[in-house]
Amino acid sequence: MNIPEPTIQVGILSANEIEFVLNGTFTSSGKNYSGKHKVVCLHGAIAFDGKNWDEIVFEPSNNETSFDLIDVVIGINFHWERKENQRFKGVLKIIIETMYDVKTTHAVETRHALSLHENCILTAINCISVEDYLTSVISSEMSATASEELLKAHAVISRSWLLNPIMNPVETTHALSLRQEPDKYIKWYERDAHTHFDVCADDHCQRYQGITRALTTAVEKAIKSTRGEVLMYDGKICDTRFSKSCGGASETFENCWAPEHHPYLTKVIDNPTDPVGFELDLALEVNAKKWIRQSPEAFCNTTDKKVLAQVLNNYDQETTDFYRWKVEYTQAELSEILTCRSGIDFGQIIDLIPVKRGESGRIIELKIAGTKLSIIVGKELEIRKWLSNSHLYSSAFVVDKSEIVDGIPQHFTLTGAGWGHGVGLCQIGAAVMGEKGYSYDKILLHYFREAELKKIYL
Repeated sequence: MNIPEPTIQVGILSANEIEFVLNGTFTSSGKNYSGKHKVVCLHGAIAFDGKNWDEIVFEPSNNETSFDLIDVVIGINFHWERKENQRFKGVLKIIIETMYDVKTTHAVETRHALSLHENCILTAINCISVEDYLTSVISSEMSATASEELLKAHAVISRSWLLNPIMNPVETTHALSLRQEPDKYIKWYERDAHTHFDVCADDHCQRYQGITRALTTAVEKAIKSTRGEVLMYDGKICDTRFSKSCGGASETFENCWAPEHHPYLTKVIDNPTDPVGFELDLALEVNAKKWIRQSPEAFCNTTDKKVLAQVLNNYDQETTDFYRWKVEYTQAELSEILTCRSGIDFGQIIDLIPVKRGESGRIIELKIAGTKLSIIVGKELEIRKWLSNSHLYSSAFVVDKSEIVDGIPQHFTLTGAGWGHGVGLCQIGAAVMGEKGYSYDKILLHYFREAELKKIYL
């Protein structure tokens, strides 16, 4: 495969009004602009410079010219969610989306919907080359001071993940991401949900924060030395997923998303050899419990601050437990969180019962038993959403109940493993591998079995 380097569109910010600063000269519709500006969604159009627009595109005068977006939300729905100003290179495009598009990202726009102020919203998009995009992603997803081999490995998987749907377009039916029955609610979140741009800029896709994060020569070298390189399987670019910590074992793709099997996204024990003393069929409850309650040897089983700092930016380091963690709830706290997050009144919570576990021990289906009703919820991300005000670190957990009064537990302790869905590359594990001297290709082929490293453009 030999193709030109693609240009992509990244959705950065959606709001009723967007403030931005043009750091230099930009051209739009034949007119030059610079300095601070604001666009407002008004009567189904973009109000700017005394006119109404359907779309505005600001072209930079040269490759070094940048623009700032004000109050970009990062860590959406996570425990560290916040706003920050961010700086970008490339083209700034502002479009109109319906509120339905932004919330569920698969509506068909109609002119009628756009005519209603309350139903439309503005989205700021950055149009940029793949390699320039990756320079930011690597610094946004982890520290720009990470080891060279880790940076190179992450450059390859970030490039592959990005280009997978662009180079391998497939028709998907979004309705398939939700299966609802009277006593069961199974939902997963498709990565191709955006309709008006290729990827978003937050954790739903890949963290992309422009040139806000400190760039280093190491990042630039990693991007340049792997330019055009992707992981491939059976002639197609791989869908290379990654998470912060697999907790010692990675999960299979189909247990977290659509029921599709990818041979390169299967269970991997994150260690050179199988840890001694464990039965590794972690889909079995007895094995999963022992695995999660203990701390088996693994690449990602580390408290080395130097290693963690390679993967975790300052806001990520606000979380201190990655490999094994505990969360405690009172009866009142748990029932309130579940009601708020699911919209369902379970009454008092009697039990949280794993119905189905994946190959890493992550719960894929969880039965929530209450005094008013019981429901089975899945997949892993939906479980994490229901059981936390933000996101539970992972769905690989066991439950302990205490202070039982008339059959009702007054206290729940969740003991868990890992951070994230656990599919594909484990970022903390890969950082440790880099420190131990593994080359980037060895790191990649440890996590993505049966894949091949190939160059698709010069």
